[in-house]
Amino acid sequence: MTEPADGRGALLFSARGVGKAFGPNVLFKDASLDVYTGETLAIIGESGSGKSVFLKMLIGLLETDEGEILFKGDRIGDMDSDGLQKLHRQVGYVFQNDALFDSMPIVENVGYAMREHTNASDEEIRARAKVCIEMVGLKQHVLDLYPASLSGGMRKRAALARAIAIKPEVILYDEPTQGLDPQNITRIAEMIEALQSDLEVTSVVVTHDLRTAFGVSNRIVMLHDQRFQYEGTPEEMMMSSETAVREFIDEAMDELRELFENGSQGSELPTAPEPAPSA
Repeated sequence: MTEPADGRGALLFSARGVGKAFGPNVLFKDASLDVYTGETLAIIGESGSGKSVFLKMLIGLLETDEGEILFKGDRIGDMDSDGLQKLHRQVGYVFQNDALFDSMPIVENVGYAMREHTNASDEEIRARAKVCIEMVGLKQHVLDLYPASLSGGMRKRAALARAIAIKPEVILYDEPTQGLDPQNITRIAEMIEALQSDLEVTSVVVTHDLRTAFGVSNRIVMLHDQRFQYEGTPEEMMMSSETAVREFIDEAMDELRELFENGSQGSELPTAPEPAPSA
């Protein structure tokens, strides 16, 4: 992979002209997006717009109807089962609603990808699970509990531990704070930031929660009308005068104001420019 001249990391994922529909419901039409190594990219947009579908297309869990998606220059649609296995070993995935296996204790949930993709022994899996559980702020005794014994916030953290167990280069987060109370939303967002720093991974965060999007990312893209139409830093998105962006952001303005004033994105909340007066 080559380094772009604009100072961004190397190109990791590249989606070009992607189309995807489920019957008459068209989610993507000629959609394009690049993901660069080392960044935390947040994808925002209306509910049902296809954000979660896009994550699944990124790693071949769903096929595109049109266009192509490349990972490190290789076309995902051309990968055979071995190629997809290699891709999945490099990507940790935090599924919506955590998707833990209820029939398995947490140690087996966290170690699932290791058992699937490596020859690690039971002892090695448990040792790695212990490290990962501690990284997300859970106690060792949780390893022998089943998901039903955990609170919603603890299940989300266990899902984070599972995503990092194979030491991925990339972590994809599908609505990581959905269904959580404000305290746990803040806790999960802090963990996303910490994992990004500690593991030096690339992160793609699909979220409807704008506090999470603005708090953890260094670039935000907005999915609108079947394409990724708007992008920028959190500050640039906050100052955007685009109607679709403003409508989406203004609904969460109180929460975003608190985020900016608490210093997560600077000491002052940026404001969008006033529209130019009509002639």
